[in-house]
Amino acid sequence: MSHLSPLPVETSPELADDFAVFIDILGFVPNSLLTMQRRPEMVKGFAALTKGVMGDGSTVDPGFKRLIAHFASRAAGCQYCEAHSLIAAGIHGVSDEKVAAVWEYQTSPLYSEGERVALDYALAAGSVPNQVDEQLVARMKQYWDEGQIVEILGAVSLYGFLNRWNDSMATDLEDSPRALGDKVLRKGGWTGGKHVE
Repeated sequence: MSHLSPLPVETSPELADDFAVFIDILGFVPNSLLTMQRRPEMVKGFAALTKGVMGDGSTVDPGFKRLIAHFASRAAGCQYCEAHSLIAAGIHGVSDEKVAAVWEYQTSPLYSEGERVALDYALAAGSVPNQVDEQLVARMKQYWDEGQIVEILGAVSLYGFLNRWNDSMATDLEDSPRALGDKVLRKGGWTGGKHVE
């Protein structure tokens, strides 16, 4: 059960445009932002950062950025964000088959070698202590240019904020990400943890 209850979406009408960013990403306004709206400027700032990291103008596929976010969240242990990022990956063009093979990314033919390296990087960058080393960066540079590496680390870092927010708040997981977690992630040990209790 969440430590603070989400407020109704209509509590802060001035946040309608900011909430629309997340409706585009997830199909709904997440409980994390409904809780955060107690400080509307935080929602506005987070929406702006999200648009900058995940928005148009990217050379990294938008769906793949959500897979990056998933792996960073897996490293951090935030089960709320693990499920949310996979919902967003599907909305942004990652096939159901590729999402279902997320636990087998190292061996699945659905993932390219460049994607495997980037997902390894997301796991390393999302870990505490950080596990990114020169060898991993050299592998990244074989497949991704410097601007793309910045975009990938931006997705990891954006979700680093969400991982800490949602785990500290014990944010309640909404129905659609919970169903995806049960269908896809449970086979790898995902339970939903404090987000479904």
